[in-house]
Amino acid sequence: MDIKLIRAGRDDADLLWHMQVAAFSDMYIRYRDSDTSPAAEPLEKTVARLEQPFTYYYFILADGETAGAVRVVDFKDPLKPKRISPIFIMPKYRGRGIAQAAITEAERLHGAFGWELETVLQEAVCCHLYEKMGYRRFGGETPINGRMTLISYRKD
Repeated sequence: MDIKLIRAGRDDADLLWHMQVAAFSDMYIRYRDSDTSPAAEPLEKTVARLEQPFTYYYFILADGETAGAVRVVDFKDPLKPKRISPIFIMPKYRGRGIAQAAITEAERLHGAFGWELETVLQEAVCCHLYEKMGYRRFGGETPINGRMTLISYRKD
């Protein structure tokens, strides 16, 4: 499968936001987390991120079809970690290795090391993906509610 990252711009905010809400809606329903769920974020938050000089939003294309998106936070400062926040694959494209290939491409574009991200402890598939790619847990656990806990990963 051919995976490409195509940089998104301010004009793509509405599409990115709708995709994000759709991609995270199943987790939003499962964990009922209105405070941190990307599915509960307003459009204005996506717009604000797109306007940040250190944010790089990319559409993830799989064989030419838009399968998801990833946001990379990169201050271009070796003393500050880069972040993936968020990455999402649309439901019909999941389970095909697209997220792994997209992260590999983001690392190629922004540097292979010095990354951090957060994920949901209860999402074993996500934890397995990051660990398989060389990310290691660090820090503690942050309970969000009785159903969900956030954990942090780092790739030095």
